[in-house]
Amino acid sequence: MLIEVDLRSHVPVYVQIVDRIGTLIAGGALKPGDQLPTVRQLATDLRVNFNTVARAYRLLDEAGVISTQQGRGTYVVEALPADQAGRLRRATLESLARSFVADAGRMGFSPEEVERAFGRQLSEWRAAGRAPAPSE
Repeated sequence: MLIEVDLRSHVPVYVQIVDRIGTLIAGGALKPGDQLPTVRQLATDLRVNFNTVARAYRLLDEAGVISTQQGRGTYVVEALPADQAGRLRRATLESLARSFVADAGRMGFSPEEVERAFGRQLSEWRAAGRAPAPSE
């Protein structure tokens, strides 16, 4: 299984892991019953903190995408019903928004500055018809 993360990305690593596993499942590369690497193994492979991978796996488990069985491993479960998939997407978006707002606050930006910058980016996204690349 190929999971890669961009450590320079503004997207938190645990969100990248959740997204990548979701993409692998949606694309058929991971099927129900397939075993995922252990948290420790994936953390070692990605060179990230154990807790980062554990957080991603916990989100996926709570969403019903994977199941961790003590002593046996972590497995992909049956395809998610649309409502569960929607909840996972919304939870991921909320997590991204919380992280963005927290980072902007730590950097000393006011809510008004953040709102204006975000509004500009959203307008550009709509105009382009695609999400802007991080360097844009």
